[in-house]
Amino acid sequence: MAEEVGSLRAQLEEREKEIAALKYKLAQLEKDDGSVLELCDKVTPLTPLKAKAALSNEDIMRYSRQLLLPELGVQGQLNLSKTSVLVVGCGGLGCPLAQYLSAAGIGRLGLLDYDEVELSNLHRQVLHGEKNQGQAKALSAANAVKRLNSTIECIPYHLQLSPENALLLAQQYDIVADCSDNAPTRYLVNDACVLSGKPLVSASALRMEGQLTVYNYRGGPCHRCLFPVPPPPETVTNCSDGGVLGVVPGIMGCVQALEVLKIASGQISSYGQQLLMFDAQDARFRSIKLRPKQAGCAVCGENPSVTQLSDYEAFCGAAATDKCRKLSLLSRDQRITVQDYKSILDNAEPHLLLDVRPRVEVDICSLPFSLNIPLSNLEARKCEHIRLLQERISHLKRQMGGDCRPPVYVVCKLGNDSQKAVQVVEKMSGTEVDSITVKDICGGLMAWAQKIDPAFPKY
Repeated sequence: MAEEVGSLRAQLEEREKEIAALKYKLAQLEKDDGSVLELCDKVTPLTPLKAKAALSNEDIMRYSRQLLLPELGVQGQLNLSKTSVLVVGCGGLGCPLAQYLSAAGIGRLGLLDYDEVELSNLHRQVLHGEKNQGQAKALSAANAVKRLNSTIECIPYHLQLSPENALLLAQQYDIVADCSDNAPTRYLVNDACVLSGKPLVSASALRMEGQLTVYNYRGGPCHRCLFPVPPPPETVTNCSDGGVLGVVPGIMGCVQALEVLKIASGQISSYGQQLLMFDAQDARFRSIKLRPKQAGCAVCGENPSVTQLSDYEAFCGAAATDKCRKLSLLSRDQRITVQDYKSILDNAEPHLLLDVRPRVEVDICSLPFSLNIPLSNLEARKCEHIRLLQERISHLKRQMGGDCRPPVYVVCKLGNDSQKAVQVVEKMSGTEVDSITVKDICGGLMAWAQKIDPAFPKY
């Protein structure tokens, strides 16, 4: 009898351990599912951070390695704990930035992003994971940093930064970090920081290069001082268009975190009037001195004309989004849809399909019957490519017979470079090549993959 009771008690203890383990696993899964933090879809006033009088034993243990640094020490750590930072963009730059700020013990971290996690993000946006696809980036990033350091306050904002909310957000944080990837947002963040008197730590990364500077800091220049006029939209490239090696924004995000932590802890940033440039190909950093704050600056000058936030998409002529931009350079009769082009193929109408993407993109995927001449080579009027184009046009003309203008359809990834190419090729028509009718295919190969052939690769 006693043996049976002992056996049952042992079994009961085992079951209780199993139940405890299952409860723990369930709690972790619920955290991973996004239930740790409440997602904010609007800006609400925040209560001021409470300053710590002293570090707790847990704080001393957690931050012991950086407390040993004379440059930081106990006072520097206390300064971090009472500092709030707004991170604009939870992508390739924002992920490492948020990770290191939370690990270092920043008091409050605001994470703002309008987008959701996609598979193409994961090679560089390292706070997110495969299970987070479709989840708001702000919430995914916030949950990740809270798992790293549960003692900090983290506020995820799932919203688009706009003239209506940017100033209120900037006013509630001590430091703003710009991790965006488009011109309208950069000007908007800059002006909000100037109008609220907050330092702006700004970084960017594209292809194999990165840049960083600190604006509106200790009497230094703001973004408008250096770039009073935004660049033409057709000259701007982002990661979706030009690509980026994932480690490059990772490096720049870490440097961004370094400068934020220096400012927050009471040290002086190295880039108040300096531009840090990183060349990943040669693994080299270099700094250049920037011109000082401009008296005639529209927002931080002596007589500013920008005294409130306005329409920055209209100012820049581009959308405030990190997604692939859509240019509109041609008239409607100069363009056809992918459905129209599919009909041309189905009817076996003679034509030439000109693919103007770089060779590296053609190696990813292409339509097998296309002629590849990169846009850059067309613009440079490279002889061998113009000769190749003329040969194909002449062959098409003979195939069609008579005195005709052979149709040439131009395609690229998204329908942006193809529009530029149409303008270039039209100027060649009748001079450098035989007279032709040239049109762009709207939306490019990604529209083809979406609307015509779902098996065609997307990138």
